[in-house]
Amino acid sequence: MNYRIKDLPISERPRERLKNIGIDNLSDKELLAIILKVGTKERNVNLLAIDILNKYSLSKFKNLTIKDLTDIKGIGEVKAIELLAAIELGKRIFLKETHKLEKLDNPKLIWESAKYLYNGLKQECFYCYYFNNKQELITKKLIFKGTINCSITHTREIFKEAYLVSASSIVCLHNHPSNDVTPSKEDILFTEKLMKTGTIQGIPVIDHIIVGESNYYSFYEHKDILNI
Repeated sequence: MNYRIKDLPISERPRERLKNIGIDNLSDKELLAIILKVGTKERNVNLLAIDILNKYSLSKFKNLTIKDLTDIKGIGEVKAIELLAAIELGKRIFLKETHKLEKLDNPKLIWESAKYLYNGLKQECFYCYYFNNKQELITKKLIFKGTINCSITHTREIFKEAYLVSASSIVCLHNHPSNDVTPSKEDILFTEKLMKTGTIQGIPVIDHIIVGESNYYSFYEHKDILNI
């Protein structure tokens, strides 16, 4: 009789761990075990996943064939096909994301794309949009929650992510839960600090947008307010 995932101790069950700690925190072995579902009489599903990863690194998964997989003891044709289908789906998602970047080249477009991030929030959240040199969105990241201040930690996190994704420019956004998008004195000072730092770092902060439910405030559109 096959050893199934539910035959393993609860603490070792990948599906339970996914529900408890989130999919981002699972190991490659655990993700693979979930796809494989069951092992064999000799090898439970976790050990079978390890066998595959020992033979093929993740970088080689995109070129695997049915024969490559069925050569591994315990992997039949059905399991091989299911795994290859999962790999192919992942490849298509990746290709779609990397080849169809969204172009957001004015404050209104950026505000419209970001509004959903702030729906129902009762506290300020600060996001950064990272762009390539064509003003196409590479990625977005939540930097911090709470009232804005000039903490050097926040500034460091903003530019650390920019270097990681090879961004050419940054647009910062935060919300005013009151829906009054008039910038505060702290907002202005923080924006001045960010833009000066961007100039020094060689990755310009081209705008800071205050997001409301039905309107927005763009520092790019009100450059005269800044002392830079």
